[in-house]
Amino acid sequence: MMRMRPGVPFMPLPLPAGRPRAGRPMAVAHGWMGPQRAVWLPVLASVHCLRSAAAMLKFWKKKTTETISEQPAEQATTPPADAHAADVVALDNASPVLDEARAELVAAEPDVVDEPPPAAVAAPAPARRSWRERLAGSGFAKGLSSLFVRHPKLDDDLLDELETILITADVGVEASTTLVEGLRKRMHKREFADADALLGALREALVAMLLPVQQPLEVAGHKPFVVLTVGINGVGKTTTIGKLARRWRDEGRQVLLAAGDTFRAAAVAQLKTWGERNNVPVIAQGQDADAASVIFDALQAARSRNADVLVADTAGRLHTQGGLMDELSKIARVMKKLDADAPHEVLMVIDGTTGQNAVSQVRQFQQIVGVTGLVVTKLDGTAKGGVMFALAREFGLPIRFVGLGESATDLRSFDARAFVDGLLPATLARG
Repeated sequence: MMRMRPGVPFMPLPLPAGRPRAGRPMAVAHGWMGPQRAVWLPVLASVHCLRSAAAMLKFWKKKTTETISEQPAEQATTPPADAHAADVVALDNASPVLDEARAELVAAEPDVVDEPPPAAVAAPAPARRSWRERLAGSGFAKGLSSLFVRHPKLDDDLLDELETILITADVGVEASTTLVEGLRKRMHKREFADADALLGALREALVAMLLPVQQPLEVAGHKPFVVLTVGINGVGKTTTIGKLARRWRDEGRQVLLAAGDTFRAAAVAQLKTWGERNNVPVIAQGQDADAASVIFDALQAARSRNADVLVADTAGRLHTQGGLMDELSKIARVMKKLDADAPHEVLMVIDGTTGQNAVSQVRQFQQIVGVTGLVVTKLDGTAKGGVMFALAREFGLPIRFVGLGESATDLRSFDARAFVDGLLPATLARG
């Protein structure tokens, strides 16, 4: 009996035509049971697979034809738009075996859930930089910070160099001498155990010089409250006005600006730009117009609109220019025709990099127009910063605001302790 290879189905095939040789079986004669068995068995398996596939294809073609013929006439007469899609639909509906297989496939596939996109996270607002970060570039801060590193020992040489640093930082000779001599007496009395104690005493002495001038500006008591800004060329008056307008508008006050700088080219356009940026109206005329007339009209408009604050810009002028300085007194006289108490604040803007020259400027402007408050700008750069102490000692005028950067929020109310903390560390760094 012929042995078959395991797993290979048996299918009888027609033997080759012709008669076998006499005396030999049919299978042996044709090579079925001889040495060629290993060659013929794979051939039999392949032929069996081909015949099975042909029979399956014939069966599905027949079922497809029967399914289509059973459909209603109106549907059978309408050809499908896509022949391939119609064949797929027919095959899917032709056999319950396929339905069962399709159900298993659908059950095996995981459900895809359309998750909503993650909510957009608003970018955090940039952190407001501290006074120390803003004043780190000050020459005064750099000199004081390195002083105790070079002189860790408490002696007269340390105090002598401290006096030199104070004078070169524009604190003023008189103020520097008074401050250092007070520390020298306490050191000789052995009140300072180490350099940290001397540093703490220096910090407190500087704070004590500035505390009397730490007086924030309160725009209350008058409506409109009139602020007249003055100063020399290039100190940042117009920019300061724009920042003040933003500050008071954020406080809920109705602010009006007066473009009184009709001398400098593009000054009116610059103030209008600040007004548009802060949504604050600007009263202006053309260039070379009379500044007193512009501010007079602005005061009338502020009264009629029931504004809370009127901030008037003026042309920058040197304190040595007598004619321009007289124009400031004219502006003040014209405003008094509408309000006897106007201006309620004469705010002088000072460049922090000016140095001791700022003392002369304040003296001249105070004589002409009566300065009542100071704004010191550009302290975040290379300004020495010592002029703050000189102004406080010389005039005692309130320092209303300080400029520590370019953005609108960098105009901050003056804080004596925060200012000194930005100049000097609380303790000395130990290596």
